[in-house]
Amino acid sequence: MPWLPELFSAPALQQLQDKWQRELVTVPFFDGLMTGELDAMLESFAGVPELHHPVQGRIRGVRAFSKFVQETRAWISQSGSSVEDLEHVIRGGRRGCGEVVLHVQGVSGRVGLPVAIVADKEPGGQIDELRMYYSSWPLSGRHANRPPMLQADPEVGESHPVAEYQRALSSGDVDGIVAAFEPDGYAREPAGGDHVHTGPDGLRAFYERLFSNGGGIALEHCAVVEDEQACALEYNVVGWGRTELPPQAGIAVYVRGQNGKVAAARIYDDVDPPLAGAT
Repeated sequence: MPWLPELFSAPALQQLQDKWQRELVTVPFFDGLMTGELDAMLESFAGVPELHHPVQGRIRGVRAFSKFVQETRAWISQSGSSVEDLEHVIRGGRRGCGEVVLHVQGVSGRVGLPVAIVADKEPGGQIDELRMYYSSWPLSGRHANRPPMLQADPEVGESHPVAEYQRALSSGDVDGIVAAFEPDGYAREPAGGDHVHTGPDGLRAFYERLFSNGGGIALEHCAVVEDEQACALEYNVVGWGRTELPPQAGIAVYVRGQNGKVAAARIYDDVDPPLAGAT
């Protein structure tokens, strides 16, 4: 996801297929952006191009989107910057989710910035809108309040083991949330980098800290896309322990392991945790 490959020039598409060593069903977001083929990106939208950005907010219309493409290409093209693709892309119905790590300059030097992008699509594959998620912390040393983009949907449901994880998260159940993971499973915080917690001991210490404000984390579940390997849940954070929060948008990607439990939980939001010394 998300660009339509047939809209790109033959040389650009061949380079991308050589990179991925397969015929592409869709062109990944940053791969397509870095080709500079703006018309192909614009024509991949069913209507007016629309992207919801973590810092810039809603980017809508040809002029605004074109400016975003130009500025983002320049940013990534800086010396030493690169895009690390995660192989798996979640596709389910008319929605897809992709993940990358951008290696760019942050507030304290070079950082690996985790980014998730969701595409809502028409039946023919054209894009309705894109939603991008990442934390501002590695780039600026502060959080950006991310207003909701989606409404809570009481019909959203996650299958095992994500449902068990969510129940434990909302109730502040450390034992339950650790039990939802594979023995070598990990959780990655939005800041990425060294903020990864692996195995029962690492996970227990991480979630004990998350729940140290008097309880679990309250989420409004908004949308989900999942396949046999992974599940991506878009949500609004509305409470953290004893602290009520203004609703803030985020997404988490959960990868299933060989034993049917969570092998990886990768979180993408920009909430300022009500915890001492939090990042």
